[in-house]
Order: sequence, then structure tokens, then C-alpha cells
Amino acid sequence: MPKLLPTATVGSLPKPSWLAQPETLWSPWNLQGDALAEGKQDALRIAAHEQARRGIDIISDGEQTRQHFVTTFIEHLSGVDFERRETVRIRNRYDASVPTVVGAVSRDASVFVEDARFLRQQTDQPIKWALPGPMTMIDTLADRHYKSREKLAWEFATILNEEAKELEAAGVDIIQFDEPAFNVFFDDVRDWGIAALERAAEGLRAETAVHICYGYGIKANTDWKATLGSEWRQYEEFFPLLQQSSIDIVSLECHNSHVPLDLIELIRGKKVMVGAIDVANETIETPEEVAATLRAALQFVDADKLIPSTNCGMAPFPRDVALAKLSALNAGAEIVRAELPGTTV
Repeated sequence: MPKLLPTATVGSLPKPSWLAQPETLWSPWNLQGDALAEGKQDALRIAAHEQARRGIDIISDGEQTRQHFVTTFIEHLSGVDFERRETVRIRNRYDASVPTVVGAVSRDASVFVEDARFLRQQTDQPIKWALPGPMTMIDTLADRHYKSREKLAWEFATILNEEAKELEAAGVDIIQFDEPAFNVFFDDVRDWGIAALERAAEGLRAETAVHICYGYGIKANTDWKATLGSEWRQYEEFFPLLQQSSIDIVSLECHNSHVPLDLIELIRGKKVMVGAIDVANETIETPEEVAATLRAALQFVDADKLIPSTNCGMAPFPRDVALAKLSALNAGAEIVRAELPGTTV
């Protein structure tokens, strides 16, 4: 019988200081060449080991081999010029200098498959791998070729599907697509965003997940959250569409957010990764705080479909803070497991 309330991280974990600059998004590598390749594998091995040691059930790579959850994938594609940069508005929130699409995009070789194969060798537990979603990818580029967000998203969806199928063949159990842009571009989500996401996941036997959060705890995101009022109801716009979609798991931000948990009812029937760890605050949650979030969510999702997780990635945190938060996530899940009828721990 599968374990109830299997715990998982959403994405990134802090990198060791010998590999990259600590507590920094897009942090530069401290190694080069063969030493960098070896260092990435060492960091991935450590991340897998620490997750297991802290009681995490679904192991991820902690994004140890990539600088950024979107850009690193795009760097490996043809048709994108990283030397030609333009300033664009990211998720209508902040300006960033981004590369430019100058021709037809294509994936000439796999991007993460060797890393995923290495992760598979580190553990017998289920493993999860995150890819950027099509809509979030187009939101981090300047497009001078397709001149259509939708057209470019469909191209990316096809490329992501190729990569996802190779990840599945490498032994990945859950393939997660990160789509924070869903929380902003509601019309696009309805018109083609869900369909493009389903195209990225098409034909996979591995479970598929979509992660939709309110972002890392960086100033641009916390400032935006401050404008959202006492209730964050963005999920209400597209959860009914996701409930009808082919995606198996929906990952959302709960702890210390203003998301009304009854919105989870709108995806009844899906598995739900419930974010019970805040990634915008270095305070370590108590096990009881985690348990309280999970109990509240259980009103709207069946216990056999609830996956306790973090709100988002934890790359900007000190490593000891991130690991302590993983321990808290596990301890809180243990409390709630023990309360469920007919379970023993």
C-alpha cells in the first residue's frame, strides 16, 4: 500500500558554497570545466541524501545542476540568442534583461537526462524532476521571430514533451512543469495555456504535475503579494480547467499565503501538493504548524491524494534553514498521518 502523505520538495534547494554563491538566485558557478561537472554531481548526490535523511519521500535533484529553473533549459535550445538581450516585464511584475528568440526553436540534444539518470542511481525512492512550463518559458524571453506568445508556447510544449519522454525513460516517476505565469495571464491560460501544458505532458506514463506558486521570496514577489488583498483567489480562475485536464498533480502555495484553502475543492480528484513550508521567511515552521496546514487542506482533498510539500523552491535560503524546514515538513506530516483512521506510523 502506498505511503499516505508522501512528502516532497517543489524545486530548488540551496547549493553548497563551493559550487555557487550562496543565498542568490542565478548565482554564478564557483567552478569551471571538469571540476564544475564533478561538483554538480557531488551537490546533486548531497541533495538527494539530505532529503532522504530529513524524511522526504519523493526525492528531487534540488536543481543543483542548473542556475535557474527556466533559463538553464532555454540555454540548451537552438533559436535563442543569449548575446542579444532585451529588457522585458516578467509576469507583469519586474523588469529583467532576457535573451531573444531569433529563429525557430529546437532541442538538439537532451538537457537534463544525464542528471536525472544520475539521480536515479542515488535512491530507490520515487524521484521527481521539474521542467519550466511553456507559458513561463515565453514570459522570460524577448520574441523577435514568432511574434506570437501562443505560437512560441506550442513550440516549447513540443520540445518539453521530447525532454519529458526521455526523463521518463531515465527512471523519473513524476515530471513537474513549473507555471507561475498561470497566476498572472488568466486569458492566455484559458485560451491556450492549459492546452499547451497538456501537449508538454502528452503520452507520458510517469505522473505529471503542474506547480503554480506566487514566486520565490524576492522583493518583486513580496511587493506584488502585498497588493493582492486579504484573499488570494488567482487559483479560482483556472483550477476548474486543471480539474478537467490530463495533469495528475497540482502544486500550490498554502502556508503563510492568503489562498483560501476551499479553492482546493475546485481540483477535487487530482492529487495535490500542498505547500506547507513558507519560502519567503527564514523562520523554521514547527511540526504543529505544518500539521495545521495539512489538516486544513484535508477538508478539500482526500488523504490518499495529499502530498505535503514546500510552497516553492528554497535556493535563496541558508542551507541549514532549508534543511531544517524539510525536517519540519516531515515531522508535521508524521503528526497528521498518525491521526488518520486505520494508519500506523
